[in-house]
Amino acid sequence: MKFDGGLKGLMKQAEKLKAEMDKAKNEAGEMVVEASSGGGMVTVKGKAKGEIQSIKIDPEIASSGDTEMLEDLIGAAVNETLERGRKIMKDEISKLTGGMGIPPGFL
Repeated sequence: MKFDGGLKGLMKQAEKLKAEMDKAKNEAGEMVVEASSGGGMVTVKGKAKGEIQSIKIDPEIASSGDTEMLEDLIGAAVNETLERGRKIMKDEISKLTGGMGIPPGFL
């Protein structure tokens, strides 16, 4: 990104970059991510912004009565879904900043 026009130009460029980043975050945040655990016994879908949309549980594991294992599988699938979402968000912002080293939340 080229900065010209002194401080005023720099501020305009920063505002433009922030608007582009906000747009990219909003678009990336709507991307759907999915993860499963237990060989597909539990599958979680969510948006990259961290919003869980659905949890599907294989009827076999649900009827097994092993609630502790089911809780672990749900936790693992939710955590993996959220981690994939965070990675998408980070990658999209990195594309815009182009390695400028701008700290998260700065703009």
